[in-house]
Amino acid sequence: MDSACALLEVSKSAYYKWVSHKRFPRELKNEEVVKLMEKIHQESPDKGYRRIRDDLIHDYHIQISDKKALRLCRLKDLKSTIKYKTHSCTRRADNPQHLAENLLNREFHASKPNEKWLTDVTEFHYYEGVTEHKVYLSAILDLNNRRIVAFAIQDHNDNRLVFDTFDQAMQAHPNADPLFHRDRGYQYTNRTFYHKFVEAGMTRGAPYIDNGPMKGFWWILQREWYYG
Repeated sequence: MDSACALLEVSKSAYYKWVSHKRFPRELKNEEVVKLMEKIHQESPDKGYRRIRDDLIHDYHIQISDKKALRLCRLKDLKSTIKYKTHSCTRRADNPQHLAENLLNREFHASKPNEKWLTDVTEFHYYEGVTEHKVYLSAILDLNNRRIVAFAIQDHNDNRLVFDTFDQAMQAHPNADPLFHRDRGYQYTNRTFYHKFVEAGMTRGAPYIDNGPMKGFWWILQREWYYG
């Protein structure tokens, strides 16, 4: 024992203190959480602490704060892949038929499902030989759990793409009455889309600057899963 302590440059008192150390429930719980975090990151190396925390809450029912998730990820050097800026393909309407107030006001927290929805359209590029093609994805995101409520994919970025997404969301959640937030793209400001909101009894919100979480979802999906 003396030679081992001397080799490691550790005093015998420090060694015996370490041996007799009582492990508290919080330490044991943190070790379990760290093992799950490592498992999540091993299965999806692109995930950083925020998405790992999201999985812990959604899949394992473990409530953990952002700060604690960040601290534990740093402890094990768990990092996400780098995200790059993308650009939305939603074209702003020159003469919008209906505009809404900024009711969301950057309040991105929702205390329950179907309380606040965000929506947007993004594009993906693919090739057949040397010919470039585009495909468009429209989706609705729930701010409560950052999960997708409904989505639609088409070769054309038009009204039908957005209408199909909305119709799917209402079929899946017929009693939902969320604050529905979108940008000022022409699909969202036309008269037909407005009537869909009226029939559903929903509250509409704008403008583009408050659609940040939806843009963040696109960045993750495109750069880490599609182009990455």
